[in-house]
Amino acid sequence: MIPAHTLDQLKTLRLDGVVAALNDQAVSSAAAELDFDERLSLLVQREIDWRDNKRLTRLLKAARLKVSSACIEDILWRDSRNLDRNLITSLAGCDWVRHARTVLLTGATGTGKTWLGCALARQAARCGFSVLYARTSRLMQELRVAHGEGSFSRRLAQLARVDVLLLDDFAGTPMAPGERTDLLELLDDRVGTKATLITSQLTVDKWHAWLDDPTIADAILDRIVHCSHRIALKGPSLRKSQAPGEEPAQ
Repeated sequence: MIPAHTLDQLKTLRLDGVVAALNDQAVSSAAAELDFDERLSLLVQREIDWRDNKRLTRLLKAARLKVSSACIEDILWRDSRNLDRNLITSLAGCDWVRHARTVLLTGATGTGKTWLGCALARQAARCGFSVLYARTSRLMQELRVAHGEGSFSRRLAQLARVDVLLLDDFAGTPMAPGERTDLLELLDDRVGTKATLITSQLTVDKWHAWLDDPTIADAILDRIVHCSHRIALKGPSLRKSQAPGEEPAQ
């Protein structure tokens, strides 16, 4: 048995993974047959896994994903959905995040845009990146309030530090002139430095008209459309086949 004071010392050093592993090994007959080097290797790996899981839990809590259960492994692969396996596999590696690229997810209601966006965002968190989900219209309202409270610059700086910003339901509601400017500033801070993931019912070619200001529209689209990864989901609504209580569409 491991002495209690040794376990307390390990806890003081914040080696909680090692403590858990030692407690497991204390009741494991198989562990007793391992030599010192093998047991030490297991303890180190357990600590690494413990810290990785703790970091992921923290990142996912901060992300506030709308569909917290969404993950790449559960994607529904139907030919009618127009999903490119090679592209999704590439995105799962998160190089798009490392290179500060944009992913544009479009499609009709119920085709699984938000779910897939959350799955890609969750995958980024798994790779250690900070993530934040935001419904676009609500974020614009938040920034408008921040102007009045004098906290706009601080909030903008906070958003600029997030590795992956998921803007859900982009182009879902009309934008006020001030909101267009705020959106431009938000996106300008991320160009070349941080990744952005956008979901929208409107196809990309209609975003310019939606912004309803040629100058600002050109500036915004220049920052998010060029060199982006595009996924245009198709097919019927997945919600129609859902039974009550089932998970959201995949």
